[in-house]
Amino acid sequence: MSQDPWPELPYAAWSDTCTTLHLWTQIVGKIRLARAPWLNHGWQVALYVTPSGLTTSPIPDGDRTFELRFDLLQHHLDIEVSDAQNRRIRLQPMSVADFRSAVFAALRSLGIEIEIDDQPSEIPDAIPFSQDRTHASYDRQYVQRFSQVLRQCDQVFKRFRTGFLGKSSPVHFFWGSFDLAVTRFSGRTAPLFTGKAPGLRQDVMQEAYSHEVSSAGFWPGGAGADAAFYSYAYPPPPGFKEYRVQPAGASFSETLGEFLLPYEQVRTAKDPAAELLSFLQSTYEAAAVTGKWDRAALECAIGSPGVPRGRVTSE
Repeated sequence: MSQDPWPELPYAAWSDTCTTLHLWTQIVGKIRLARAPWLNHGWQVALYVTPSGLTTSPIPDGDRTFELRFDLLQHHLDIEVSDAQNRRIRLQPMSVADFRSAVFAALRSLGIEIEIDDQPSEIPDAIPFSQDRTHASYDRQYVQRFSQVLRQCDQVFKRFRTGFLGKSSPVHFFWGSFDLAVTRFSGRTAPLFTGKAPGLRQDVMQEAYSHEVSSAGFWPGGAGADAAFYSYAYPPPPGFKEYRVQPAGASFSETLGEFLLPYEQVRTAKDPAAELLSFLQSTYEAAAVTGKWDRAALECAIGSPGVPRGRVTSE
């Protein structure tokens, strides 16, 4: 296992594994989607970073709950039920179809009956999970590196999140787009969202973007592009893309409609966490300044352990 806190993660070196793991997380995520009550902006579907990988958190099953956890260091998927039953599936090179079969066989053996949509989400021309024997790669070294990057990003994103008093999402992993994200809200409603994504219902996307946001995250790469941090605003205010952001090297992508900062630049910086925080803060400011957010009411200093926020008094 790499000892580098911010390891190299060139997409070309693990693209097949990345695609396979993406599809595996979709299967697990859709199990959570099938049972978890709807939460605003689809937050009930997300996975969460753990010391060893990703988890669904507890999922309802009548009087029981169960949880699915990807251990990306020891390479297995654990299924734990509140009645003390559990199952373990070894993560190794196997097709998406075989992974799906193994997971559902394990669930049935635990008395958990679930059906999911067999079509992957947010992936153009995707093969149904049960038919996908094309994607079957699993490079343990790069999976471990990816897990390490998620842990580092999770810490920085959570620290950034403490500097905001307004509505903010958890730091969570969206298996549809395969990215770790955190989102701030201005408190105002947004125009009806008209964008589309493969395998994703229009009303789901419209509910996700029902309010003005500044959203940032980490994406491990795809379609030939290397890993990067991103930040966007919806709706993008006039002047947003021209706003000068930090650090040097961050730029606005006209194609994607968001600011990008290469992961490689962050990991090789003298202080990677500070480099990333400067990007998160300055791109948020781009949205808040050009969008005329009520910054005095929404912002606060970055939090410190054991130190409560001061009492709010009216003048």
